[in-house]
Amino acid sequence: MKKAGLLEIPKRGCFRITDRGKELLGENPKHINVKLLNRYEEFVSFKSAHKLKTEEKLQEEVDSFGTPEEALEYGYQKINESLSEDILTNVKSCSPEFFERLVIDLLVKMGYGGSRKEAGEVLGKSGDAGVDGIIKEDKLGLDVIYVQAKRWDNTVGRPEIQKFAGALLGQKARKGIFITTSNYSPDAIEYAQNIESKIILIDGKRLAELMIEYSLGVSSLATYEIKRIDSDYFIEE
Repeated sequence: MKKAGLLEIPKRGCFRITDRGKELLGENPKHINVKLLNRYEEFVSFKSAHKLKTEEKLQEEVDSFGTPEEALEYGYQKINESLSEDILTNVKSCSPEFFERLVIDLLVKMGYGGSRKEAGEVLGKSGDAGVDGIIKEDKLGLDVIYVQAKRWDNTVGRPEIQKFAGALLGQKARKGIFITTSNYSPDAIEYAQNIESKIILIDGKRLAELMIEYSLGVSSLATYEIKRIDSDYFIEE
């Protein structure tokens, strides 16, 4: 929002809304996301400059490799890193309701929850503290997994994981998935690793990687097939 001229930073750690920001609030927008920010020329210019700078840096790094195969592999990794950043930016700009649907879609694509309809009927309907919903572990529903999803910018600490673990205990549940757009403190990670219940922590970086792996919110731009010589073909009998 700062790049779009909606906020200004008069001093470190202090944010102030600008006249443009007040004008936007006067329109009572439902969401302030990337699509809305694209109306401002400064924001569009910032995105374009950032993309160009990233591409130039990538080209310099790729050129430093010895073989085309190494350069291609390195370039592929860097492209995915940049894509992950773009994914998280878009996810954080969306509404909590959209994030909930995103979590459902991702878990279904990963093989959990049965159908999309069945997953949507259960996630988000649990009223227990520390639990957002329940999803089937497999298509037959032989076991269930409790899910907590937080669209946060701040680090998730140990108290949040303890609260989730307590909710699992109250449900006599053994498995849970905690998903956030931010990251976890070392204490939170250590706690999750040492309790009896199995709690998987998915941070923003891993969330973006899974969305890329399972093609959620992304589309294929190009496909390259690498071939090598077939030595057996050239053997004369």
